[in-house]
Amino acid sequence: MGETPARGRGAAGAGHVLGVDSGGSGLRIAVARADDEAARPLAVRVSREPVRTGPAGIDAGHLLSQLLPAAEELRRETGADGFAAVCVGAAGAATLGDELRARLPAALATALGVRHCALAADAVTAYAGALGQRPGAVLVAGTGAVALGTDPAAPGGWRRADGWGHLLGDCGGGAWLGRAGLEAALRAYDGRSGGSAALLARAEAVFGPPGALPGALYPRADRPAVLASFAPEVAGCATAGDPVALGLLRAAAGHLADAAAAVCPSAADSAVACTGGLFGLGEPLWAPLRTALAERLPRARATVAAGSPLDGALTIAAALAGDRLTLPVDGKLLQITRPAPGP
Repeated sequence: MGETPARGRGAAGAGHVLGVDSGGSGLRIAVARADDEAARPLAVRVSREPVRTGPAGIDAGHLLSQLLPAAEELRRETGADGFAAVCVGAAGAATLGDELRARLPAALATALGVRHCALAADAVTAYAGALGQRPGAVLVAGTGAVALGTDPAAPGGWRRADGWGHLLGDCGGGAWLGRAGLEAALRAYDGRSGGSAALLARAEAVFGPPGALPGALYPRADRPAVLASFAPEVAGCATAGDPVALGLLRAAAGHLADAAAAVCPSAADSAVACTGGLFGLGEPLWAPLRTALAERLPRARATVAAGSPLDGALTIAAALAGDRLTLPVDGKLLQITRPAPGP
């Protein structure tokens, strides 16, 4: 789809900002007023089509083909005369975002008249959505797991722990927990120690005969999501009192707390916010996580995330438009493009 005509250049677009959250479930796009420090969304558009990833990384053209028409619809709906700033938060942007960093600022300037552009890793927009620009740490746990921390008032930038993907890390995340549950099921199937008959029964109910599980799983391109789909079964078995499942939830909580401790500022009363779909498991995860965080970060203050990554993208865009952004700028995690100074 072609680009829409540029609108609202310069001061004409100063009243509104655009936030974008691109992840495994698709694209979410929202508008907020630039002068609203809370960056409350005025209108939202959702695309259920995830942005493609190819040999060059995240496909910038595919993202723009969804973003630009939605931005034009939102502009008309909210009466915005262009956008003073845009923040695009994208899963994988830190390692797969070179094409986005190269193409998005100019494309958004041409199509929407955007002069201030931020491209952020999804962990950064999750941080901004959870804590705003306050010092602290955010623990993001869904299919994967990553922790991000910073203190904007102190020297240095972002501190990141894990987020290495399901083959090398993401310890305690949904894929990790689901894989551990399936391993315990197969141990029971083999008659090895450490197995769980309860998890074996759930694995058979979800995936069929255990002997067919490798053939059904290994060829899948979406293996992390398939593994993570078994995490709720582990939580269910833990709730029913299965000791192996309970041990796996404690281990997951320990891994997540380790990541949070690695990035949390050392100051007393630093906030640690938890966000992501895995926390929907409820008390089977929350109970051991509270214990693990208290052990590793006794001076920190655990808190519920104030908002979503989409809220974080709007927060960053509004702060950028108002020249009040204090989060650390980073070539991979948070890239900022501003207008060149005049003569």
